[in-house]
Amino acid sequence: MGSDNFPITPLKGEEQRRVRRKEINRQQLLLRPVEVEKLVDPGHPVRAIWELVGRLNLEPFYAEIESVEGVAGRPVWDPRLLISLWLYAYKDGVSSAREIARLCEYHPAYQWLSGLEVVNYHTLADFRIRHKEALDQLFIEVLGVLSHEGLITLQRVMHDGTKVKACASDKSFHRKARLQDHLRLACEQVEQMGDPESEELSQRVTKAWQRALREKQQRLEEALKALEQIEASRSKASEKEKARASSTDPEARVMLQAKGAYGPSYNVQISTDAQAIYKQRAGVAEFPNAWIKDKIGLRQFRLRGLVKVTLETLWACLTYNICQWIRLCWKPQRLAQA
Repeated sequence: MGSDNFPITPLKGEEQRRVRRKEINRQQLLLRPVEVEKLVDPGHPVRAIWELVGRLNLEPFYAEIESVEGVAGRPVWDPRLLISLWLYAYKDGVSSAREIARLCEYHPAYQWLSGLEVVNYHTLADFRIRHKEALDQLFIEVLGVLSHEGLITLQRVMHDGTKVKACASDKSFHRKARLQDHLRLACEQVEQMGDPESEELSQRVTKAWQRALREKQQRLEEALKALEQIEASRSKASEKEKARASSTDPEARVMLQAKGAYGPSYNVQISTDAQAIYKQRAGVAEFPNAWIKDKIGLRQFRLRGLVKVTLETLWACLTYNICQWIRLCWKPQRLAQA
């Protein structure tokens, strides 16, 4: 050590000694080829999902597509790709269409699926909720695959429920008078909206505002109907006066959560194939519920309304079944072939 009063004199030749190090240049441009097929390993789960979806009957999804050969119009994304993207995303606990679109830009598995293309999040979000009957049929076909592989028998089925938080806050629950006031204001705002063809604002912005106000008005009307059902289910007048409904998700109900807390929720009922006696219920019926919450992250819904919530649950259960097929069938078969 040294100080200003007693400086250390470097040895001869030491003052010229400079460490030779490799500099990091982040300003340089690189041009390198990418072989998409080698972005993921041969045993990667994304290949299993793509393979299984390709084996299923996707005709119900294709039947709704209006873009066909020989007719004017742009091509659409293959439903097989969109289904595979959502299944792989749910497997990794991703349930946001925007996040999937971002992952398509840099994540190797998503790039492999999309062939380095980026799928718009609007396309992904719309696809998730538009094909209820086709998705039901897809779920049945996956059960058929599991049954064919001997993974399930469905001779004994166990039923269990779990509570999942709704996409609504506690403050969105109001009594009848407050909901009626909100509905009256919403109707006035819809009437006061200008002509969508006017030039004061762009047509796109004006129509978006009108659509948002109409949806708000519809939710409030549904909330009043839900409140009437809640009041009808209660016998005492004092309990009817305390009845409340959510203005954002009218079909959600306040339920008891873990650790004694209350919050807007849905009671999700899941059936499980059980080749065991009832005393093993905790390890049979409740395991898929815990797996769906912990692995997929379905602790709170992103969508609102019973129909959309049902679809979100169906995607999660479909992902669970496919993950079991990958673990118990696809991977062992690949190891045996190696």
